[in-house]
Amino acid sequence: MTPKTAVVTGSSRGIGRAIALRLAKDGARLVLAARDAAALQAVAAEITHAGGAAASIALDLREPANPARLAQFALDTYGSLDIVINNAGATKRGEFESLTDDDWQDGFALKFFGAVRLTRAAWPHLKASKGSVVNIAGIGGRTPGPQFSIGGSVNAAMLSFTKAMADTGIRDGVQVNAINPGAVRTERLAGRLNAVATLKGIGPAEAERHFVQESGITRIGEPQDIAALVAFLTGPEGRFLHGSLIDMDGGQTKTL
Repeated sequence: MTPKTAVVTGSSRGIGRAIALRLAKDGARLVLAARDAAALQAVAAEITHAGGAAASIALDLREPANPARLAQFALDTYGSLDIVINNAGATKRGEFESLTDDDWQDGFALKFFGAVRLTRAAWPHLKASKGSVVNIAGIGGRTPGPQFSIGGSVNAAMLSFTKAMADTGIRDGVQVNAINPGAVRTERLAGRLNAVATLKGIGPAEAERHFVQESGITRIGEPQDIAALVAFLTGPEGRFLHGSLIDMDGGQTKTL
């Protein structure tokens, strides 16, 4: 059986890296994409050293032509395209009055429009392979807060896009789902925990306990938690999940 080809955006670190490593472990051929060429090459080397297959391309998905370049790179490299993981994109936090038009445009340019354009470019090939799309959105799309007006808006748009494409996917045979991670142990979260520690004059471990308690969650998530769910969704046992918006957040989302 020919291995599946999986494109993972934002795969140089954090959740994207964990997803790439897990899919490679499960036998997929990986196409890694982000802006940091050296970091991408390190992830690719980690995969190939473990016996997997990985190719990387450094590009900025905010540029309108680059998502199509990425899809074509996958096809040129492996000859097929089976899985697209739209993971790239971080949005600026801050009080609404301090956020500029450029902040808003940048937030949508990568996470939303990058995903839209890559999905569009990949769709004909996903139709041919009966493939799968997973959008990594975030719980702010359901429950935005005052420091997360951009991120909440972008994630809500991602969730709506997921539902629309899932309906199209029923017709075209392409599985489409979204995952809403909560607080996951990434560099960005580490910065927030360090700020808590500094503000309260406490150590890192105590800052984490404080964060967990204040957030009302079971624990901070690990990138591997999200990766395991992606592996299930894109594997044969997860195929009945379609158009699902899955909160993986340790119980942080309290609403229906």
